[in-house]
Amino acid sequence: MTGSESTPSFRLAYVPGVTPAKWVRIWNERLPDVPLDLVAVPAAEASDVLREGGADAGFVRLPVDRTFFSAIPLYTETTVVMVPKDHLVTAAEEVSVEDLADEVVFHPLDDVFDWERPPGQPAFERPATTEDAVELVAAGVGLLVVPQSLARLHHRRDVTYRPVVDAPQSSVVLSWPEEATTELVEDFIGIVRGRTVNSTRGRTQPAQSQPKAKRAETSGARRKPAPGKTTGKPTRSGGGAKRGKPRRRS
Repeated sequence: MTGSESTPSFRLAYVPGVTPAKWVRIWNERLPDVPLDLVAVPAAEASDVLREGGADAGFVRLPVDRTFFSAIPLYTETTVVMVPKDHLVTAAEEVSVEDLADEVVFHPLDDVFDWERPPGQPAFERPATTEDAVELVAAGVGLLVVPQSLARLHHRRDVTYRPVVDAPQSSVVLSWPEEATTELVEDFIGIVRGRTVNSTRGRTQPAQSQPKAKRAETSGARRKPAPGKTTGKPTRSGGGAKRGKPRRRS
């Protein structure tokens, strides 16, 4: 190997709350010779990272610029409100946006929702990150509305959450620059879509078909008769059946 050659790798970006472990495991099983590098990025920066070539593809949250990116929908998350464990909201199994109208609800700068108007009463200032907002929820200062995966990511013993039935939802997609659809990107698309290792779009080459046996070797050639058996009527040629003895004249 020369110094100019390098081992190919695949760079996968993912935003907070997304767990790519399942797909990474399948990749490592199918393509053990191609390292997969994970790139953790804030949700607001994911598109820029992909656009600038910092990753080959990524698990990102909608919206994305569909004039530049391709995207495969994966799932839509339940929206929840994070509250202190002793908050009145915990008495209900689920709540509505209207139920939060009199509460202080934080709207961090990295909020993943595209609100027309955030629910509740605005806080004195916006926390810089979701993690900072969770700290304020734990202190009893206000509440926070997030996708359920972020509530799990920032789990604390003194904070819980309840579904918000009529709030906006966040959808996660696999996205990549459309003009940079490489073979490795196609490989990962196949994994995400559940294609088998023998799929025509996968990297595994189809097994070569065995050459057909000659017809004469299998079924076309006539078999020789077994000893003592005939295969047809006797001929009258020299090699035909023996004639009976002639009768004697009296």
